[in-house]
Amino acid sequence: MKETNENLKEHNQNQMNHEHMNHEQLDLEQMDHEHMDHEVSGSKDGGHHDHHEMMVADFRKRFFASLFLMIPILLLTPMIQSFLGVNLSFPGDKYLLFGLSTVLFFYGGWPFLKGARDEAKQKSLAMMMLIALAITVAYIYSTLTVFVLEGHDFFWELATLIVVMLLGHWIEMRSVEGASRALEELIKLMPEIAHLIGEDGQMIDVPVKNLKAGNRLLVKPGEKIPIDGTVFAGASSVNESMITGESVPVDKKDGDEVVGGSINGEGILKFEVTRVGDQTFLSQVIKMVREAQASKSNTERLADVAARWLFYIAVVSGTATFIAWMLIGKDINFAVERAVTVIVISCPHALGLAIPLVTAVSTNIAARKGLLIRDRASFENARKVNSIVFDKTGTLTEGAFGVNAVKGVAVSDDELLTIAYSVELNSEHPIAKGIINEAEKRKLPRLAVKDYQNLTGMGLKANVDGRDIMIVSPSHLRHESIQFDEASYENLAAKGKTVVFILEGSKLLGYIALSDIVRTSSFEAINTLKTMGVESIMLTGDNRKVADQVGDMLGIDKIYAEVLPQEKVSKIDELHAEHRIVAMTGDGVNDAPSLAKADLGIAVGAGTDVAIETADVILVRSDPLDVVSILKLSRATFRKMVQNLLWATGYNLIAIPLAAGVLYSQGILITPALGAGFMSLSTIIVSINARLLKID
Repeated sequence: MKETNENLKEHNQNQMNHEHMNHEQLDLEQMDHEHMDHEVSGSKDGGHHDHHEMMVADFRKRFFASLFLMIPILLLTPMIQSFLGVNLSFPGDKYLLFGLSTVLFFYGGWPFLKGARDEAKQKSLAMMMLIALAITVAYIYSTLTVFVLEGHDFFWELATLIVVMLLGHWIEMRSVEGASRALEELIKLMPEIAHLIGEDGQMIDVPVKNLKAGNRLLVKPGEKIPIDGTVFAGASSVNESMITGESVPVDKKDGDEVVGGSINGEGILKFEVTRVGDQTFLSQVIKMVREAQASKSNTERLADVAARWLFYIAVVSGTATFIAWMLIGKDINFAVERAVTVIVISCPHALGLAIPLVTAVSTNIAARKGLLIRDRASFENARKVNSIVFDKTGTLTEGAFGVNAVKGVAVSDDELLTIAYSVELNSEHPIAKGIINEAEKRKLPRLAVKDYQNLTGMGLKANVDGRDIMIVSPSHLRHESIQFDEASYENLAAKGKTVVFILEGSKLLGYIALSDIVRTSSFEAINTLKTMGVESIMLTGDNRKVADQVGDMLGIDKIYAEVLPQEKVSKIDELHAEHRIVAMTGDGVNDAPSLAKADLGIAVGAGTDVAIETADVILVRSDPLDVVSILKLSRATFRKMVQNLLWATGYNLIAIPLAAGVLYSQGILITPALGAGFMSLSTIIVSINARLLKID
């Protein structure tokens, strides 16, 4: 999509013929979804998702079963009966209480016991180990009170703790599942049947899952395109809003790429399948979302470290509490109750939810906005970015020519454009497309064209309604000594415009000026970045005049023009030397090194494979405003993570000493019941707080 420096110098001089301007790299056909083709493993992803769904279902089942068991356990507990003012005791009730609690401990507590075993094997003791410690201590002590010791059991604390923990994990897993479902709903909308064109030309309906690369398909008007491919016959407009968010239908013809899931318009398209299964665009999109959810950021690792320290604190504090109260002379029941309460309070379930829930919600928001996060750590560090480097063509601009001026000399402006339009209808050149689009906007008529020719080194020639017409560059006029308004031309050229001249024989009819169209959203994006205190930089291989024109129009802070591909990396290094935290947005192969070098690499979804594979974040839409959304979401995500971490760790640090009984002499003591209630409240708070994450 990028123009070479030689081409750009040719722009600057405007010494170019119409067929050899070398703008074909701007052709939007190169911005198709073919470039989203990454290595993926559909079966692996599918298996991962199935496994996740099974885990969600398992936690849901264990939660409701444990909740069912918890009710009679609570009713059989003397303290609860006393609180309710009832007496439900009967001979042998403690054995029934023991039996129900045993079932609950091994069934409801199994995920935590297994998780603790896994953590021990990995030598990474954290949340699961602490939960397992709490419920195991409570169960063993309570069992001893039934058969050996005199004292009060902790079965009800055991039950409530397991139920609360199961509920918390179920909420967390459902939240994570919801983040991936946002994009997986696309798969449900895919058609199951495709119209296969056989070798004999006959059409047969076959299941989409049986298609192979190279198969030829037909899509009827109004049907969904079943799979990715390349058009070889027919023409139509295709609604790709479900895929890219772009509301305007995209015209498709021979050679264009089509994406599975998009909706065909009024024409008939025949295309050849290029990607199947896990290689399709949608499969790759889903894979990237899953990778984002599975990857661990620096902040998440910080949460793991905090949980690990709390585990050690819990063990040491629990042991110290028990020993201290025994030395003071309290009975063993009181000492164990204090120790168990400390462990319950220390159990970092809220800490375990603090980060994953925010991650899940932020990933969901990003997916809905077309921001595909490939690296969580880089995304979360995007909050620190204070310089954003934009490539120009295809990012700040649309990568397509638009008409800026039509100036008739011997004819009216509309007549001039009509003549040029009629000739350019035979060309696929980007400049031709710009002229055609402008004429169609004005609803100008098509004139009869004969004897159309490409004139090597000159431009185009054709007979239009009996008139010999040529569309040429200024160099041709100079070569033929045809007079034209040099001052007007130089003024347009100085603003980065490309100018073509229309002749009838040797008579100048007028000229048309074109330039790459600046995206409307680019203005808002740059202005918003200024309010956020983020410096905007344009880094382009385009010539200085074109770059300055676009940069000045947008209000870009710094402009680096005529930069060779290998020089882009050095520009990023220069910014790093100035202690800038840099994000780079690009889409071409020559952007890949700088995307990798930047602190945050952002590739537009229409870019090349190399750019996308190098980037940390991918924009499904080529919209500069999405870059702003990345920064806003990163900042909002970090704020939520800090809030949850402060609540979870701060709560534990305050509650542990109180649970140990340091203020016992002042009559302040956190009972096991109150501790479990506070822990439940802590879990709910971090969950709700995560759900409140949003960006403007």
